Amino acid sequence: MSETPTFVTHLECSETGKRYEADTLQGLSETGKPLLVRYDLDALGKSVSKDDLLHRAPEFWRYREFLPIRKAENVVRLGEVMTPILPAPRLQAALGGGEILIKDEGRLPTGSFKARGLALAVSMAKELGVKRMAMPTNGNAGAAMAAYCTSAGIESYVFCPDDTPQVNVREIALQGAHTYLANGYINDCGRVVGEGKEEMGWFDTSTLKEPYRIEGKKTMGLELAEQLGWDVPDIIFYPTGGGTGLIGMWKAFAELEAIGWIGSKRPRMVAVQATGCAPIVKAYDEGSRFSEPWVNAHTIASGIRVPAALGDFMILDAVSESNGFAIAVEDDEINAAQEECAKTDGILLCPEGAATLAAYKAALKSGQVSKDERALLFNCATGLKYPMPEAGGFIDLKQPIDYAAMK
Repeated sequence: MSETPTFVTHLECSETGKRYEADTLQGLSETGKPLLVRYDLDALGKSVSKDDLLHRAPEFWRYREFLPIRKAENVVRLGEVMTPILPAPRLQAALGGGEILIKDEGRLPTGSFKARGLALAVSMAKELGVKRMAMPTNGNAGAAMAAYCTSAGIESYVFCPDDTPQVNVREIALQGAHTYLANGYINDCGRVVGEGKEEMGWFDTSTLKEPYRIEGKKTMGLELAEQLGWDVPDIIFYPTGGGTGLIGMWKAFAELEAIGWIGSKRPRMVAVQATGCAPIVKAYDEGSRFSEPWVNAHTIASGIRVPAALGDFMILDAVSESNGFAIAVEDDEINAAQEECAKTDGILLCPEGAATLAAYKAALKSGQVSKDERALLFNCATGLKYPMPEAGGFIDLKQPIDYAAMK
């Protein structure tokens, strides 16, 4: 069996630092906190160079030394491209701020950045002998898990709030998952998964309840640093539900500095939420390291409608350590930002991605972002998955066409 170079030494409790064995199936630590993958970074740094990457395919598996897979045969691929960083010069000119860059994660398999985390989680599940996986989802994560599980030959169960967008529900089912709708929020669906573990024999793949989705999302930080010439933006606006990607990027930057590929500069990390579901923002405003579950959560940006985040303290630590902040925006601001970006720079954002633009605009106005900061916004999924306003004028081809009326 072919091996992939990996430098994993152990897993570590994100709260206490206690070590756990790496090459065995693990969920949460004994204190109920997420486990983090740790590496021999000295050996990792000696094994690969920036120049080595130039000869590899433009996919996130190019960072294989930074990832935990040991056997190449267990890598589950569905075409994980490096996603483009798109400039938005007309928006920048209109808003009067610094450079605006949009990382368009909608180019990934299943149309969202959830593919990163689930590609790793499912690949590691395959390596560790898992036969059945289950997760709660607001849509895109479930679609990614369904696709990767089907590719890996692993049975999958996905539980969605009953108001999850139908395009996501149908995508999940069509990709092969046993798909269920429940009259509650994502954390209620998570309870169904947790309580069913013993009877159903599935592995709980809920956000941060296994160590490897963070490693997949970490590739966002590795990738954007490489794309920016081994530099980082001044500030990152990240749509934050469970926050795995924000946590993963923060981990990536630390590992890159440890092997000498970047310096000590860090982007200011901004957690973006909707006013109808903003537990991280509330905790940030109150100076707390932990958040309280949000009651009556609601927002059109379903991907960030997460009433309680298991990794809240890691999100808030990254925000604090980077001199960033947490900010919430209204749904009407999200809709307006989506339309503005599409009609100004031709970039179709998903609602969660549009939330980052709305947050950037608000932060620029308030002075939380300076006019010379280079900002990177995450568009976490393709806007094509979401409903759009009805449009289109009618032409009666049985009548003379009035071109003057089109002007």
